[in-house]
Amino acid sequence: MLKQRVITALVMLLILLPAMFYRSPEPFCAIALLLIAAGAWEWARLNGYAQSAALGVGVVSGLLCAAAWWSGWLDRSLAGLWLAAGAIWVLAGAWVLYRGVAAWAVHPRALRLLAGLLALCVAWLAVAQARVIGINFLLSILVLVWVADIGAYFAGRTFGGRFSRSKLAPSISPGKSWEGVWGGMAGVMALAFAWRWADAAWAGNVPSFYTQLARQSGWLLLIAAIFMTAMSVVGDLFESLVKRSAGVKDSSGLLPGHGGVLDRVDALLPTLPLAMMLYSVWQS
Repeated sequence: MLKQRVITALVMLLILLPAMFYRSPEPFCAIALLLIAAGAWEWARLNGYAQSAALGVGVVSGLLCAAAWWSGWLDRSLAGLWLAAGAIWVLAGAWVLYRGVAAWAVHPRALRLLAGLLALCVAWLAVAQARVIGINFLLSILVLVWVADIGAYFAGRTFGGRFSRSKLAPSISPGKSWEGVWGGMAGVMALAFAWRWADAAWAGNVPSFYTQLARQSGWLLLIAAIFMTAMSVVGDLFESLVKRSAGVKDSSGLLPGHGGVLDRVDALLPTLPLAMMLYSVWQS
């Protein structure tokens, strides 16, 4: 399993990194579009749709993203969209997690499908627009989620259950602890200030997400780091809830050793539009 995970990770990096660092954003945006289409296929399958219908959902998601791209949305100010997406993720995410696994299947299947389709398309638009802004800006958001995940894993393994007797969400993801969340937040806060320092030291042409916020206030940067980490946990738990409702361990087997696309991007679904929301608010 470990060998399989490593091979898959290396192949993904060999595809994604050259596309990300290419001089224009088109290759990365195109690969991200394909991944989102695959995620939409997985989402439809998780919510009970047959293979043919799920493939159709994947195609529709790709066409929607392509239409937004063709219409020039990547170069437009979409502050209203990011505010709406951010508010929905905060409110609806908290509500769905509070209601729990059993309540998910009660919602109409078409409504569940539409919600996931919109979330995926908005996430693609956010990651594509972040790449248009600049590689440093995009990387600072992606690495935030990765550091939150790594920090949570090691803090949970080392300190899980030592300071808090209750689990984070035992009915959704029994292995997650509050200590893991705190460890992820500590890691992201350290990352934010280190990246901010690196931006100042090397004077990059495109400031990172952290530098954009720090221009307003150091306290804003700190609060944003905590908030973004919390929302990455919401994205992770949300996908876990849907998988538990469907009775599966992974969203698919598209990425050997890693599960499916949704298993890899779940925490990014809320954090990408929320990062764009914060960027848009403080740029205006």
